Amino acid sequence: MMSKRVFLDYAATAPLLPEVHELLCGASSGASFGASLLGLGNASSLYREGRLARETLEQARLNLAEVLRCSPQELYFCSGGTEAAGTLVEGIAHGALEKFGKNQARMHVLCAAFEHHAVLNSALSLKRLGFEVELLRPNREGRITLESLESALRPDTLMVAVMLAQNELGTVQDIAGLAALAHSTGALFVSDCVQGLGKLPLYLADFGVDAACFSSHKIGGPFGVGAFFLRHSVPFLPRQLGGGQERKLRSGTQDVPGALGFALAAQLETAAFAAGEGARQALLRDKLLADLVTASNRIRSTVPIAAGNITSHLPGHLHLLVQGIESQTMILKLDELGFAVSGGAACSTNSLDPSHVLMSTGISKDDAYGALRISLGRNTTVEDCSRFTKALLSIL
Repeated sequence: MMSKRVFLDYAATAPLLPEVHELLCGASSGASFGASLLGLGNASSLYREGRLARETLEQARLNLAEVLRCSPQELYFCSGGTEAAGTLVEGIAHGALEKFGKNQARMHVLCAAFEHHAVLNSALSLKRLGFEVELLRPNREGRITLESLESALRPDTLMVAVMLAQNELGTVQDIAGLAALAHSTGALFVSDCVQGLGKLPLYLADFGVDAACFSSHKIGGPFGVGAFFLRHSVPFLPRQLGGGQERKLRSGTQDVPGALGFALAAQLETAAFAAGEGARQALLRDKLLADLVTASNRIRSTVPIAAGNITSHLPGHLHLLVQGIESQTMILKLDELGFAVSGGAACSTNSLDPSHVLMSTGISKDDAYGALRISLGRNTTVEDCSRFTKALLSIL
């Protein structure tokens, strides 16, 4: 009998939570609210079905805002993390040009070199508008330091973009400190918080960021739904034009059931991690790493991880460098053995180039070709990790 498949790529996507599935399908007994989704209209319509959709949408916005500890009036739904990231980076730049003019606007942008391509490519695209875009390199431990940001900030820096949790390495940045430093020079601070939601204490009020983006499917919510936070005081021009459904900053008919599922997933995952799920995953991560490096001198952690750490490194995230075998080979062989893992960001799977994230930290190209990312979730067990260890060692 074939052993069950083990999914260890939660950083790419998380399986839909059962509670979210029940909500969206109205499958649970007494799920009258889930069943009522069948009667929703367009949230912009004035008749009863439209008003019901609007009420449902605003309840989802309120629920998500409570998780993030931000004003629901500064939270906007969209199609996912990529749209949210591009909307913020490009919208703020265009907004600054519109408000101040090219001669008066700050024209310098700082972006962490290890950002997800949604942020990185959006930032680099600003060069076409005349912006000077400078990349901040992380240190070998995978972090943007306060010192490196301080030395790069200039009087004409418009914004700084640094992600909360690095999607390949799993390192968590000092967002509050970095944002405060950026603000001390008058710069705005934008953060991709996609990987941190549901896995870290994520309180926007404490972080002090001016803008942030999120994605539903990373936490067991439905695909194709995201959100961005934007302070009212930030200059901004919408990038997706149309009817202006999201308070004129994002056009397009809202996915009301998707937003509701997203908010529920955020509530459930945040509560689970606060109740000890983060610590449980950190223990699994630490044992998995210890077992692997003890069994083979060809395996090492890409960045240092302090045992039990759940604040400066994602609890269920492990990135390895394996000597003598390429990522694609490992992934395919492990797939045949029943394990789903990745070499890095899912959106870069088909690229033959080494990860820009690893290269930015100073890792050699040869070492970067042997990258392996394992990310755990609520369904991951001790047995899953033990089986994975044996499987990986068997292909080396």
